[in-house]
Amino acid sequence: MTTTPPLHGLDAFALPIRQAVCAAIDVDLALISLERPRQEELGEFALPCFRFAKQAQMAPPALAAKLANALSIENVSCEAVGPFLNFKIDANPLAQTIVTSAQSSTYAGGDEGLTTLVEFSSPNIAKPMHVGHMRTTVIGAALSRIFTHLGHDVKRINHLGDWGSQFGKLVAAWQRWGSEEALSATPIAHLLELYVRYHKEEKEDETLAADSKQSFQELESGEENQTRATWRKFTEISLVEFNKVYARFGIEFDYLRGESWYEGQLDDMINWLDECGVTELSDGATIVNLEEQGIKTPSLVKTAHGTTLYATRDLAAAKSRWEEFAFDQSLYVVGAEQTLHFQQLKAVLSRCGVEWEQRMEHIPFGLIRLTEGKLSTREGRVIALGDVLDRSVELAAKSIEEKNPELPNKEIVAEQIGLGAIVFHDLKHQRQKDVVFDWKEVLSFEGDTGPYLQYTHARCCSILRRAEKDVPSINDIDFSILEGGRELWVAIGRLPQAVREAAIKREPMLIANALLKIAAAGNGFYRDNQVLGTGDNDLEKARLVAIDTLRKTLALGMRLLGVPAPHEM
Repeated sequence: MTTTPPLHGLDAFALPIRQAVCAAIDVDLALISLERPRQEELGEFALPCFRFAKQAQMAPPALAAKLANALSIENVSCEAVGPFLNFKIDANPLAQTIVTSAQSSTYAGGDEGLTTLVEFSSPNIAKPMHVGHMRTTVIGAALSRIFTHLGHDVKRINHLGDWGSQFGKLVAAWQRWGSEEALSATPIAHLLELYVRYHKEEKEDETLAADSKQSFQELESGEENQTRATWRKFTEISLVEFNKVYARFGIEFDYLRGESWYEGQLDDMINWLDECGVTELSDGATIVNLEEQGIKTPSLVKTAHGTTLYATRDLAAAKSRWEEFAFDQSLYVVGAEQTLHFQQLKAVLSRCGVEWEQRMEHIPFGLIRLTEGKLSTREGRVIALGDVLDRSVELAAKSIEEKNPELPNKEIVAEQIGLGAIVFHDLKHQRQKDVVFDWKEVLSFEGDTGPYLQYTHARCCSILRRAEKDVPSINDIDFSILEGGRELWVAIGRLPQAVREAAIKREPMLIANALLKIAAAGNGFYRDNQVLGTGDNDLEKARLVAIDTLRKTLALGMRLLGVPAPHEM
């Protein structure tokens, strides 16, 4: 059951404007969509009159002018500019409404009552979490927080890559070149070394492929054997290393379920596909033909050797999740290079006649590339994600020593700044575009960066500390005094829409952009408006509330993205 979310920020003014226009031109309310004026000084909302001009039998500019004269909306003035009707909110109610709304603990939230599954991160066991895992990790975590804030019951799932033919290769390499001493000293580095060596030598040594195939068959046999024991050992080692990274990002999962978790369901999955009448044999392998769904490449669900594939395990996972959660939406935050796989996955389920496959959605994103090319685990060309965080924190600590050496808890703040720089750099980019990993850009502490937002938040905290008094109640201030903060109120008032659009479009960048505008407006506000020592008690109280509202709004948006909000820098 869904409920209507409360109106926050500028939305509180948008609804009465839409209702007034609806009554004036006699069209359905759902057709009244407000935009932002191209020039911010013209107002907070604009109505393009093109789509209503034909019904009114008037030219769009004439309709805009007629509406400007006819409409009477409390606390809102309107003006026609060509074919657009612009709406500007009166200063006093703008400040009062936005501040009151933004001070609420549920600001920009809602109560949708939906169940949302988010699968993200999903690193491969026995390989390092490298910078290429960062996008799925931070995007997935951000979407999870956004939907949680909107009132969804969110299930965070880490679908670990802990099964498949690559483990046969790794076990074969371990049996030949593995070292217990090296595994104890640098576990993931040694396993990566073995994996890279395998791919270098398999072309010259035909027995390697045979050994790896045998090892994978032993792994899938269901019997306890040495191969399984080795695989389990590698899994436990990997999880220890992964959890160190997740702890730094402040990320927790509700379900840590690797591909192996569905091992016992694979035979039932194949049988179910057979019962649905969608399977056929091709050269001894079991496939699902998808030509009628417009996909030329069939989905291979069982090899001629009797082993399963990633597609088989993903089908089992999807069916298991539906039976367990009856989800409203199931989001897979996985790179764009897996688009065909998810098209096939949904097409197979569609052929099986299940309705819930339409609730599954692949959330693709662009690659992170090194300046010298694409990341490659097989070739050993990776940058460990932990090393990226360490380097960022190191540079943050250096900056603190130069600018504020007396700062308390410098190590904690350096971690917060370093992490914020990394996370915000990723999320400020459009999700589906590739990101070139360049140290100079990633670790810049100037411009549109995480540290810029953090500094603005810390500066608010500093002003509130220096006031040496509690923040006044919003019931005790004169909002007419805050007229000079119009740009700030509008920026804060647009955050709820940014949060909703970020959820709808699966695009955290929209929140990142909104926060940058809020921070810029906030810096402008306390540059132009003295807060402390004004000699006017009422003015000081009002401006303290303004600073506290800015602080809370920044903290909310940064929390949704996963950017820490230090109180001192």
